[in-house]
Amino acid sequence: MPSPKTLPSKSRNVVAPASSPSRLPPTPVLLQQPSHKKGQWKSTKLFRRVKSVFRSFPVINPPCKMPVSNRLHEGHIHGGKQMTGTLFGFRKARVNLAIQENPRGVPLLVLELSIQTGKLLQDMGSGLVRIALECEKNHSEKLKLIDEPIWTMYCNGRKVGYAVKRGPTEEDLKVMQNLHAVSMGAGVLPTESSEGELTYMRAFFERTIGSKDSETYYMMNPNGTSGPELSIFFVRI
Repeated sequence: MPSPKTLPSKSRNVVAPASSPSRLPPTPVLLQQPSHKKGQWKSTKLFRRVKSVFRSFPVINPPCKMPVSNRLHEGHIHGGKQMTGTLFGFRKARVNLAIQENPRGVPLLVLELSIQTGKLLQDMGSGLVRIALECEKNHSEKLKLIDEPIWTMYCNGRKVGYAVKRGPTEEDLKVMQNLHAVSMGAGVLPTESSEGELTYMRAFFERTIGSKDSETYYMMNPNGTSGPELSIFFVRI
């Protein structure tokens, strides 16, 4: 299992050991299963099918229906559960979002977002970024909110496309395994891909459940310090 010091020097707030490999090692995945999802992941054929067609959807620009809360300007939102969130992807490819119960766990949720990794990280460096993910209620299916397969995505109130949920792939799990000792930080991981280095940013998120149809994940900065701000809203309408 690679030690935390295998991460590049750019990483911050990382606890880690010694020498640095040139590529992601083919180590077995030893992540912990989520507390409420022991055993094997269910089939993701539906999600793959949705993913294969969502790029061809027509682009329309209705206003975002997610109400904007002034509480975000008042500082940290209290009362939620702390989760680990990781944004990762190749700079010119779509960014992925993984939510874990802790840095050593198998992701509870993996979403492919319709925005390039480099663009999202650039926007976060410029100020507050709000991502709203909306989907319609389907009364014939009783899905948990985070189990919905496809979302309309808005970034700072502007529609940017669609987000798709998928089961974690082998590559996703390798990334989580290589970051298992990182609580928060940002940097790059070398890969064997022709697309080059894989960029990541990891932080603690506070998960606040409003109802069975709404959840918010708010990125927490360490010790109240200033830094990139990101809030992600999930809402079913």
